[in-house]
Amino acid sequence: MKARRAPPCSRSLSVANAANALAATEVEAGVEHVVDPKALGFDATMLVGLSMLVVIAIMLWKKVPAAIGKALDGKIAGIRAQLDEAAALRAEAEKIKAEYEAKAAASESDAKAMLERAQHEADAIRAKAEADAAALVERRTRMAEDKIAAEERTALQQLRASAADAATKAAAKIIADRHDGASDKALIDQAIAGIR
Repeated sequence: MKARRAPPCSRSLSVANAANALAATEVEAGVEHVVDPKALGFDATMLVGLSMLVVIAIMLWKKVPAAIGKALDGKIAGIRAQLDEAAALRAEAEKIKAEYEAKAAASESDAKAMLERAQHEADAIRAKAEADAAALVERRTRMAEDKIAAEERTALQQLRASAADAATKAAAKIIADRHDGASDKALIDQAIAGIR
């Protein structure tokens, strides 16, 4: 005779009853026994693993990695654009810095040139002032010498005129004292005879 199988519902009930009875005896004995839940013949670890595979499959099916890749590529492109812009700004800043350094060097050389020109002009002005002063002193000296010579000539002429006047007066007095009318007549006759 064949043993009859119990229907699946009754079998699961009997298993559940057996498990409950075992758990009750273990609890009474002080031993605690944990029963792992199972569904469709899989324990909790297998169920989590299968659910992760399903999620990954859905992500692959919906092309999530491609979307993530595109998003990352977009970020990378944005970062590259920012780096390129930063490099361009740096190059521009270095160019401006070089221009200002060139301007500073040019202004420094211009300042040196202006200082040298000012020094040459000051030297030229000083030399001209010295030459003008020397010429003025020479001219004034010459004028003073000329004036002194003129004064000497005038004094000499006055002295000669005074001497001539004094000599004339003395000669007239001497002649007047030494000559009388007869000696004058003899002098006049002698002068007339010399004219003929």
